[in-house]
Amino acid sequence: MVTITVAGRVLALLPQKAALIVDSRTLLIADAHIGKAASFRALGVPVPRGTTSETLAALSELIVRHDVRRLVFLGDLLHARAAHAKATLAALTHWRETHAALPLVLVRGNHDDRAGDPPDSLGFEIVDEPLRDGALALCHHPGPIDGAYVIAGHRHPCVSLHGRAHEHLRLPCFHVGERVMVLPAFGSFTGMHAVRRDEGGRIFAVAGDALREVPA
Repeated sequence: MVTITVAGRVLALLPQKAALIVDSRTLLIADAHIGKAASFRALGVPVPRGTTSETLAALSELIVRHDVRRLVFLGDLLHARAAHAKATLAALTHWRETHAALPLVLVRGNHDDRAGDPPDSLGFEIVDEPLRDGALALCHHPGPIDGAYVIAGHRHPCVSLHGRAHEHLRLPCFHVGERVMVLPAFGSFTGMHAVRRDEGGRIFAVAGDALREVPA
């Protein structure tokens, strides 16, 4: 992991594409897009199965490993209405029962507006952005907010790296700016959008089970 300080708070950036607010043991997850594969299959597009289970298993591992006391989803928990399919909700329900005492918060994103809120039985606190946590503003859409440091998702950031012989690699990344930080998409079945180098800030690329800062 990489530890940084923003707005006087210590954050651990994790290679599992999540961030932990250390003092409160709050885990931040952006863009899980649960049910995306099911949504594609509902449209007749053949895509792999098991992505929801993979995403939820990764979440469970982080919760246990980092002794998480609160889990905040920074928008786009569910991908679309089709994510309310019986199998997807059954997987979510089973996962929730495993972590029944853990407070869950959803900061609504653009896909949540279309998908609808998760069922009440899952026990989410559901709020509109920004969710204030001291000097931090937890959001889905990245953009500066006066008097706060914004942590958001939405962009699915990645960095393009070029090697020898025209090798080209795209890696998900954390983009840490002066006033806004954007987390990589957590979901296992999501696209990525390259961060432009002239946007400034620090970039930490996810390379397997490690994070590497990309020099300017």
